[in-house]
Amino acid sequence: MSDPTYTAPAMPYAAPGEARTHDPVAVAVGNASLLGVGYLLLRRYWFALAAVAGTVVLVSRLVSTSDAWYEVAVLVWWAAVIVHGWFLARRSTGSGSTVRSQRLVALAVTMPVLLIVGVLRFDAARIQGSIAEARRNGDCTRVVSAQDQVWFGHRIADAPGTARGDDVVAVCDRLGTVTAQLSKGLTGDTRALKKGFGTLASVLAQDGNDRAVEATLNGFLDHLPVNDPCVTADVTGWLRNREPSHDLLDRSADTAARTAPAALVGCADDFMEHNNWEPARDRYDELLQWYPGSDLADRARRGTIKAALNIELVKVSGLLTAEAGEQPAYCSSPAKYSGAKPLGKGTNRALFFGHDEYSIASDYPKKFPSSWKAADASDAVLVVCMGEVTYGPSTQTCPYQAKSSGAVSNVTFHKIEVPVKVYELRTGKLVTSRKLQIGGTSCPSTVYAEEGSDPGPMYVRASASDVRAAFRPLVVR
Repeated sequence: MSDPTYTAPAMPYAAPGEARTHDPVAVAVGNASLLGVGYLLLRRYWFALAAVAGTVVLVSRLVSTSDAWYEVAVLVWWAAVIVHGWFLARRSTGSGSTVRSQRLVALAVTMPVLLIVGVLRFDAARIQGSIAEARRNGDCTRVVSAQDQVWFGHRIADAPGTARGDDVVAVCDRLGTVTAQLSKGLTGDTRALKKGFGTLASVLAQDGNDRAVEATLNGFLDHLPVNDPCVTADVTGWLRNREPSHDLLDRSADTAARTAPAALVGCADDFMEHNNWEPARDRYDELLQWYPGSDLADRARRGTIKAALNIELVKVSGLLTAEAGEQPAYCSSPAKYSGAKPLGKGTNRALFFGHDEYSIASDYPKKFPSSWKAADASDAVLVVCMGEVTYGPSTQTCPYQAKSSGAVSNVTFHKIEVPVKVYELRTGKLVTSRKLQIGGTSCPSTVYAEEGSDPGPMYVRASASDVRAAFRPLVVR
């Protein structure tokens, strides 16, 4: 029998002593670059193109979304092309370069790529550490400065980490907006204050932002009080009335409590200086309502009294002002001025008003001594309102002969009767309502009447002393 003949099967490896066709290690290392270098060593160009395309798609999605799942997908893709290249090299045959040269090529490409990625990832971690420290200290300036060091390479190497830095910067940007809103609020714009505190509350609700919010809040509170006490009063009033949130934002109420009393008094004093009595009184009252234990409470009480008196004085002065020839409204609608002196013994200075400009009583005040007459409401004790003059009791009847006709007429002379109402200015109450009767001389040598008419009844001729005698009991007691 003849010996059987055996044929050696084709092997994917070169015979001992010969150059290996494709080195799996070199291919795997080349593919570890994610640039398809291992496939290029195998001359599998379509696989190389697919590897690069897959890498570009995954990395672009990772950078654009910063989703950690895409980072996992890149790692899976990296492992997949390494393993696939390894097994593909084990099954490939054909001419190729030496193992040494393949591995050198693979290492020459992959090692720099991995080294660059590693360095960038380490540097990204360093930057994120700086950002985390600055965030813990509430230092947004350092946060922004650190994140400004991030570039595209860092985002490829550590997309989720750099995205967290972006989030912190976004928080700082919001706090920058808050700072601008609160600065506007320091001008008295309470709408800006409301917006600013609303944003602070939403930022504070996110974990890790306590110190940054606190730093922003402190920066605002440190500017209180502002130069204008009335603006300070508006701001502190808003802070005081803000609904408590039971967090660090409530510290603003403490600052308001320390700052508001001086601001309220200062604002009220400014109003007083410019004769704005009602807003001055309101500011004093606000202090007494909210801070009754303040060291400035007594000053506010005195200010309230003074403002109230001036408010009454302005009202009374207005009522005592009348159009020319008219009696003032005070005579029909009296009001009190608590700052006036009370009615008492001796001379009580008064303001005198006739019924109208045509009444003979309108000239009577000219005959009074200056000690009876007040200059204005601030100087008066009484207000004397005189009604329309009428004929009082008759005093004497005398005959008179007309020069033209020679006819004789009897003329009866009467006292001057003046109805008066006297008000005490301090209380606005009516203290006297009577009819004064002013005497004088009767039957003068000559009387005057229109030609052809009967002279009719006439008033006595009252001297200055007669007028003063009638009015004296009204002002002198």
